[in-house]
Amino acid sequence: MGFVRNALKRRVKNETVDMMNPKLLEWLGIDPDTPKDKLSEATYFACLKILSESLGKLPIKMYQRTDRGIVKSDKEDVYNILKLRPNPYMTSSIFWSTVEMNRNHYGNAYVWCRYDGPVLQDMWIMPSNHVVIVVDDQGILGKKNAIWYRYNDPYDGKLYVFRNDEVLHLKTSTTFDGITGLSVRDVLKHTVDGALESQKFMNNLYKTGLTGKAVLEYTGDLNQEARDRLVKGFEQFANGSKNAGKIIPVPLGMKLVPLDIKLTDSQFFELKKYTALQIAAAFGIKPNQINDYEKSSYASAEAQNLAFYVDTLLYILKQYEEEITYKILSNELIQQGYFFKFNVNVILRADIKTQMEALSKGVNNGIYTANEARSYLDLPAEEGGDVLMVNGNYIPITMIGQQYQKGGDS
Repeated sequence: MGFVRNALKRRVKNETVDMMNPKLLEWLGIDPDTPKDKLSEATYFACLKILSESLGKLPIKMYQRTDRGIVKSDKEDVYNILKLRPNPYMTSSIFWSTVEMNRNHYGNAYVWCRYDGPVLQDMWIMPSNHVVIVVDDQGILGKKNAIWYRYNDPYDGKLYVFRNDEVLHLKTSTTFDGITGLSVRDVLKHTVDGALESQKFMNNLYKTGLTGKAVLEYTGDLNQEARDRLVKGFEQFANGSKNAGKIIPVPLGMKLVPLDIKLTDSQFFELKKYTALQIAAAFGIKPNQINDYEKSSYASAEAQNLAFYVDTLLYILKQYEEEITYKILSNELIQQGYFFKFNVNVILRADIKTQMEALSKGVNNGIYTANEARSYLDLPAEEGGDVLMVNGNYIPITMIGQQYQKGGDS
């Protein structure tokens, strides 16, 4: 970017500056100290981090619906790409967390699926800010009203156009046309901007050594230059953490009166907390997940995770599963009952005691085989452990009472 900045140089007050010079930014009405990205707001970043890491730590599984019920898929070639390494440079965890980060921050996430004939080779994330959705309402590119994705590669500058069936498109729930999603930062622009300004206020307060403004009383008339010089002299003794607790010399005939403005009087922290809760609620993040435990009513960590799954993750995961199944699998495989599903058990697992009690009940009542329960605990299968077992005293409901009839059946 060096040559671009040199080409855009301008002269301001006989001084050569580039486009990022603070003086030029101020002249254009841009505050150079304002954060350039909403990511610098702590609550906004925390919500993005929680959602992206939640997606990243969920293993994706491939199953098939059969006459015997749902079984694990045997299509290892397709399954391994999504489960282990979507492309040579990303693990599955990093890949899906990056997709979710783009989806929330920009409102839309795009993944190009590269095929060699009918075989999926790898998957590549297209940064959302470099993708444009094109609706071909005239059928210029082929099918009328088809959706295309135009990607301007920031690395080589080339322009690529992909068909709808080549791109996984994940969007937020906030959409008015069903095609593009709106990001939380756009919907809550003023709320997030307010949170950024409050953080900027706190930063400036720390820079001044947590000292408020003061009024300087003096007798006489000073020109602007003399006033500026006088104020600068006082600031040298009063501003900054290095001057905290030091004595401020005041010339004879002058009086320095501090303005005692307390953050508690303006309910600064209450408003800051309320803004943080608003941002978290827009993401579907629970207060306890951003370290607000004032009104936490969950009985256990398991209950917290279950509420987060039902209220927030369930919709997100369902969208992912539907898009991945439809775009990755052929119509033939879909008709054969194949589908993808995230394994949410990794976040809903209880403590070890509760786990053992639940698995024991499942095995004793014929819900799990012993090997299925052992697999849940990452233990190897044992011989004879694939048989369902139940209590021998149980009888079919249709036979209840027959044991009391003389001679059995009558």
